[in-house]
Amino acid sequence: MEDVDAQRLMVKVARLYHTHGMRQTDIAKRLQISQSRVSRLLAQAEEVSVVRTVVAVPQRIHADLEERVEARYGLGEVHVIDAVSTDDKELGRDLAHTMASLLQDITFDAPTIGFTSWSSTLRLMVDVLQPLRSRTERVVEMLGDLGPPELQHDAARSTQRLASFTGGQPVFLRTSGVVSSPEIKELLLRRDVYAQEALRMLDSIDLALVGIGACEVDPSLRPGDNFFTDEDFARMRELGAVGEVCLHFLDADGVPVEGGLDELVIGVTLDQIRSARRRWAVAGGRRKHAAVRAALAGGWVDTLVTDADTAEFLMSGPEPDLTVRPGRSAAADAGS
Repeated sequence: MEDVDAQRLMVKVARLYHTHGMRQTDIAKRLQISQSRVSRLLAQAEEVSVVRTVVAVPQRIHADLEERVEARYGLGEVHVIDAVSTDDKELGRDLAHTMASLLQDITFDAPTIGFTSWSSTLRLMVDVLQPLRSRTERVVEMLGDLGPPELQHDAARSTQRLASFTGGQPVFLRTSGVVSSPEIKELLLRRDVYAQEALRMLDSIDLALVGIGACEVDPSLRPGDNFFTDEDFARMRELGAVGEVCLHFLDADGVPVEGGLDELVIGVTLDQIRSARRRWAVAGGRRKHAAVRAALAGGWVDTLVTDADTAEFLMSGPEPDLTVRPGRSAAADAGS
């Protein structure tokens, strides 16, 4: 009972301070506790994620660089941040906060949101997200389970939270994301009506939150653990792949690389990504430079959140041919 009372007091203090804008001294007087205790309770509320802080980056702080990347790749929007560290985890956290701020600042009609729940940056985004202005009907996972059970649980939790912030229903894809053969894929889907329904919903995505990966095993995953092996990635690199979008491999021009692995993925198809009205991605860091450029060159993304170093890399090298872009479709262009 004492723990419950302490939690109630913590939540009450947090609401008075963050929601009602009261000063700590006034909260202390109102609740008849010391100001130092008010400060401790506010700090505790942040530690246990009762209060989540999002640092809103001023719009167009890198206006010239953003506009040049937008023009070079034919994008709707690019948001660039200054990285405070080259460490992938710290950069991912900064990018996630920026993506959360962007989602919370806009209003649009998106009945179906496709969500790459295995993306560590997108899961970090959900952790700091607040309820959105935009409302939706459903948040659909775009890939099946990847990695160990604890990662699968974290992915499902993120999907549930994102749905709650939009007022929609979560639609889970609770089956292996990568299987060992097309025959096993067919057998799994034939017996799973819920997976069949989730995959059908991906035919009409209004906003796709896509994942961009380097052409190597993701640090959070183990080779072959509901995922591709080191040998799979090596073979795709030999075929010209430099990265992947939702586990679909691309060459430097963003053209899909045929290597037989698409048939092993249970999740969103390239055609479904292509037909989505909006395709947003948050990615950066040196390890993903080539993959991000491929995703943009091929037209698989129309809004990007990234870091300044990656944006400068995107402006180097030959210009992409925007007249032939496999990721763009007339329907997607009309909905952008």
